[in-house]
Amino acid sequence: MLYIWGIEKIIKETLETHNLKINYEFNNNISVPMSYNVSTNTIKFNYLHVNGYISNIRIKETNENLAKIILYHVIGYHLDFKKNKYDLRDLMYGEEEEIELLKFKIETNAWDYGRTLIPEKLLQTYDKVRELDKSLIKNRLTNI
Repeated sequence: MLYIWGIEKIIKETLETHNLKINYEFNNNISVPMSYNVSTNTIKFNYLHVNGYISNIRIKETNENLAKIILYHVIGYHLDFKKNKYDLRDLMYGEEEEIELLKFKIETNAWDYGRTLIPEKLLQTYDKVRELDKSLIKNRLTNI
């Protein structure tokens, strides 16, 4: 099991490694393992959900590396929002089909951008988690 300070250490070291200026904080009110808030440039994490997500993945990998994979996916949101200026009002007020297309695009980009930074030794596992994530989280933006 990973505790708050362990997850904070993973986040801090990863952000420093990639020279990313992103805030981070523990938040037990979020309903996902980790999220990225574009308005505050903050990664939030709920350590109970991180551990629950890891236990559902069932891949032979350390908890620390699986937490890194979750983190790289969330960093992918940051990179996507830096590159693409979405009008997030579309998620609130758009037509159902428009909302689903935008969610799919953001989610796909987050995984793709996160993959550009992940260490090579974790690439295969990252791809496996990405596939499993599709069945664990049905058609939701997992980390915004």
